Parts: sequence; C-alpha cells; structure tokens
Amino acid sequence: MDAALAPMSSVPGPREAGPAGEEQNMTETDAFYRSEMLDPAEKYKMDHKRRGLALIFNHERFFWHLTLPERRGTNADRDNLTRRFLDLGFEVKCFNDLKAEELLLKIHEASTSSHVDADCFLCVFLSHGEGNHIYAYDAKIEIQTLTGLFKGDKCKSLVGKPKIFIIQACRGNQHDVPVIPLDVVDHPADKLDANVTQVDAASVYTLPAGADFLMCYSVAEGYYSHRETVNGSWYIQDLCEMLRKFGSSLEFTELLTLVNRKVSLRRVDVCKDLSAIGKKQRPSAHEIVRSWGP
Repeated sequence: MDAALAPMSSVPGPREAGPAGEEQNMTETDAFYRSEMLDPAEKYKMDHKRRGLALIFNHERFFWHLTLPERRGTNADRDNLTRRFLDLGFEVKCFNDLKAEELLLKIHEASTSSHVDADCFLCVFLSHGEGNHIYAYDAKIEIQTLTGLFKGDKCKSLVGKPKIFIIQACRGNQHDVPVIPLDVVDHPADKLDANVTQVDAASVYTLPAGADFLMCYSVAEGYYSHRETVNGSWYIQDLCEMLRKFGSSLEFTELLTLVNRKVSLRRVDVCKDLSAIGKKQRPSAHEIVRSWGP
C-alpha cells in the first residue's frame, strides 16, 4: 500500500532586532532542520520485514449512563476492514466495546512495542464522537491523548514512518434518523427495514497530529455522517472497496481521493425527517507528510 504525502516543513526566517531592552520575538524549532525534508520526491521506506500493526477499536454499545444509541452496522465495518488489512499484509488486532481504561492500555502497549522492522502503524476508531474526543464504552477520550503516544519522543521506533489514524465517528448527542438507502428504494416496503441508513451530525474536530501522521476522518466538520445498519458506514464501505481494488497499486492519498469522491456521490434519498433528504457526506484527511515508496 502506497501513499503520496505532501511535505509540511517550514524554515525559520531571519530575526529582526527590536528596541533596546525589549524582548525579541523569535521562532524556535522543536527538531533539527534537514534540507531533505523539503524534497517532494522523498519517499517512505516501505520494504521492511513486515507491513505493521493495525488496531481496530470497534464500539457498538455504550454504558447506559452515556445515553448513546447503539451503532448498528459497525461490526460489518470491523469485518470489512479486517479482511482488507490482512490482504495488505498487516497484523490486525480487533477490540470490541472496550472501556476507556482498557482502550488506553491497548494503545499504550502498541506505542511501547517495537516497530523497528515495520513499514507503518495503522489505527481505526469506530465509535461516537464529540468535539475532540472519541467514545469508549464508558467514557470519552481525547483524540490527541491517543495520537500523542505515537509521536517521536514517545514512540521512537515509528519516527519517520507513516502513522495512520482512521476515525469513523458519529455525533453522540443527537438521535439517529433511519432513512432508506438508494440501493433499496425500489424494494417492497416490507423489506425496507433490512438495511437502513442512520444519519448523524458530525462533531469530531479536525486536530493537528504531528509529522508523519495521516488523520482520516469519515466526515468533514459540520457535515453529516451516515451508517447503514447492515452494511456499515458509507465511508468504511467505500474505503474497503477502494482498498480491495487499488490497495496494492495506487498511492494511498490517491486512493483516499477516490474514497472521498465516492462517498460524496451518495445522498439520503428518502427519510421520515424531511430535513435529512438530499444530505451528503464529505470525508477529509489531514497532516500529510512525505511520499510512500513501493
């Protein structure tokens, strides 16, 4: 699996002297500057002994006190992702409905493990979201707490390697609205409840992660995210389809462009809530650095 990633480095400019006795405003760097970091042709080394670890945190049910609805269809997302990641050579570990403490423990274990012989690291969260948090079974966790464990000072064996986080999150404080997906519009009415789409307003914020991180969100801020109760979420369905077709031939950001385009072509066709009719979904990806080699 390859990916075209754009450089995001900057060079500090010259300092200007201020009035005598006045503190000067300076730009400091947190790491040594290397000129080759600006080379757009620089690629990730993707010929290590193993592809790497892929974690999938799947959340269908939640502690009753959170008053969050079940995420019907999420197990289809989990199973589809597992198949695709295995096909691409990842070591896949799935976790279902973990409590926050348990989830953090698994993330910590992954961040402290050795990835020296791995190409990259991949982590997926299938859950409800709110603000800059993702929900575990019993509590919400700040996304930056999770990604922060894989930054260079915490996880040295992943320095200079792609760290991919895929977040399929729905808003946790609004009711789901069942709608009829386009592919079953012409079916008899007594079969329409077999696979319905649930509409959720997105509330997970786009956050900076750091160098060599790729943050993939199922929906852009302020837009709707959709999940079918049988087939799973639109974003994960289309991501898995593109991985199956082009996972070994296209660069990853090219593949994501296809996913975004395919998801954006979907729309809610029929819904009890008239305000949901015609709603679309716009995925997004952020913090892209360097290119992946074959």
